[in-house]
Amino acid sequence: MFKFHQTKYTFQILDKMRCLRKRSTVSFLGVLVIFLLFMNLYIEDSYVLEGDKQLIRETSTHQLNSERYVHTFKDLSNFSGAINVTYRYLAATPLQRKRYLTIGLSSVKRKKGSYLLETIKSIFEQSSYEELKEISVVVHLADFNSSWRDVMVQDITQKFAHHIIAGRLMVIHAPEEYYPVLDGLKRNYNDPEDRVRFRSKQNVDYAFLLNFCANTSDYYVMLEDDVRCSKNFLTAIKKVIASLEGTYWVTLEFSKLGYIGKLYHSHDLPRLAHFLLMFYQEMPCDWLLTHFRGLLAQKNVIRFKPSLFQHMGYYSSYKGTENKLKDDDFEEESFDIPDNPPASLYTNMNVFENYEASKAYSSVDEYFWGKPPSIGDTFIIVFENPIVVKKIKVNTGTEDRQNDILHHGALDVGKNMLSKQIRQCDTYLRLGEFKNGNFEISDVNQKIPFDIRCIRICVTKTQKEWLIIRSISIWTS
Repeated sequence: MFKFHQTKYTFQILDKMRCLRKRSTVSFLGVLVIFLLFMNLYIEDSYVLEGDKQLIRETSTHQLNSERYVHTFKDLSNFSGAINVTYRYLAATPLQRKRYLTIGLSSVKRKKGSYLLETIKSIFEQSSYEELKEISVVVHLADFNSSWRDVMVQDITQKFAHHIIAGRLMVIHAPEEYYPVLDGLKRNYNDPEDRVRFRSKQNVDYAFLLNFCANTSDYYVMLEDDVRCSKNFLTAIKKVIASLEGTYWVTLEFSKLGYIGKLYHSHDLPRLAHFLLMFYQEMPCDWLLTHFRGLLAQKNVIRFKPSLFQHMGYYSSYKGTENKLKDDDFEEESFDIPDNPPASLYTNMNVFENYEASKAYSSVDEYFWGKPPSIGDTFIIVFENPIVVKKIKVNTGTEDRQNDILHHGALDVGKNMLSKQIRQCDTYLRLGEFKNGNFEISDVNQKIPFDIRCIRICVTKTQKEWLIIRSISIWTS
């Protein structure tokens, strides 16, 4: 009898263990499927930052707080498709054709101040007639207060009716019914509950805006609703994009503040929209944008100076608190971005670490850095094809290292290549000397009777200081 009870008890224990293993296996497989799904969707080229891996591990196991959120998460196998939202068109005419650039703004009612109308005005006033043909502006009035929306639509249509009729301006609203749960969310970073709700809703606001704009243009730039633009910003953006042809990038930054001036390929907008919606409660939007860039294998920030957009609001949209942030790299007047045609760069100087020669010719905030050069050292730019040069400008040193300049140097130009194997020209013509570490010359095409194939920077006296070539800028006619 004792053996029977003992055997029965043993089977009960084994049965419980089997059930426990089943439950554990199901839970583990569920987490694993979610993890692999996310990895498959957002990781390209087998590259993931360690910080982003940690983000995936943490966020993939968080409890999801709404049926719509869960549905979106499960539906990500179709991540390139649109999120199913029926938008309300508050002021719009049908878009006749796809534009070059869409400018997206999301706006809510502020406790203090209102800057949306001034932002829209700045976008249009700082654009030429030709530029206006290539842009569309989409404003998402994201506040759930219908009375406020009605007032804003009336103001916008009165002030910008001709832009709406021309199809350059659309005002939309994503209804509240499409939003996930916004109350009782996780209080990450010990944020107060109302702050968590505000930033979580803001992520969804932008997700729905991105989702709407996915097919309106080739490129998309994100702005806030309290921004001032530099003159002819579109022309500057187009020039930068052209200079990066053949280069992989996810995000280009034309301001250093928050999510102002962040530019994307429109084909990336659907998955960025899904990404913001998936992790809407985890962290602020600008942090999520940084993770998105890293997950799509753009390791470094690509930011351009001067900045094209400036924060002008004095009061934040969150509780009306003061927000005096300014971008000190902003220049309101138009600036002339160099053409920098395709070229190869060579130097016989001793290069420090990875500050190679090509970084002096880049459009982004990089530079060449070499150990102390000697007389006769050279830095040579060889263009793919002979070009007509209008202007040349070379800057050395930085604000932090003002003595790492070319103290004694000259700049030459050459016409004919020595050979395919020797990447420099056979003869050179001197254009001038460096002064205080800088060189600039205009109307080169009027002074030189030939198309230029090579530009050579020569060290004319040995120096004990290191050398930074911060930028080499070439304008073609």
